[in-house]
Amino acid sequence: MEQIPCPCCGERLSVIGSRRRKYLTSQSISKVLVIRRLKCCRCDRVHHELPDILVPYKRYASEAIEEVVAYEPSLSVAVDESTITRWRQWFAECAEHFAGCLESIRIRFGHGVVEGPSDPSLSVLQRIWHYVGNAPAWLTRVVRSVANTNQWVHTRFAFCPNG
Repeated sequence: MEQIPCPCCGERLSVIGSRRRKYLTSQSISKVLVIRRLKCCRCDRVHHELPDILVPYKRYASEAIEEVVAYEPSLSVAVDESTITRWRQWFAECAEHFAGCLESIRIRFGHGVVEGPSDPSLSVLQRIWHYVGNAPAWLTRVVRSVANTNQWVHTRFAFCPNG
């Protein structure tokens, strides 16, 4: 019965229902979860409690995405090449944002700026690992930190304003 604060204003959230959420494992096995719907008592925003195994707006479990974006030979993930390309493109587009968010979160909670390693040629993935480590489930730690501080970039649009 953990009390989860609203990521927008920090107020208490109350359960208003649930919804089913399908996802695919790294072996492309379909699973269904029941996700709680939560409403903020102050700002009236509705949030969905996302379990650690999922990434917002992605159909596959985070472990599959993590393996593809972090390691070149991803033979153990049963997805087609176009999905691998999309995941890598998505991560390349979001990685700098994730690294900046992790730095911001660290400063917000009074831990100061992390002194980066002296090697300036580190990739953005290595900089992210500097904050969350490179042990399995590192993407889960990034997603949890960024989403729970309301810094997740919402990229789903119903229309294109330039079209």
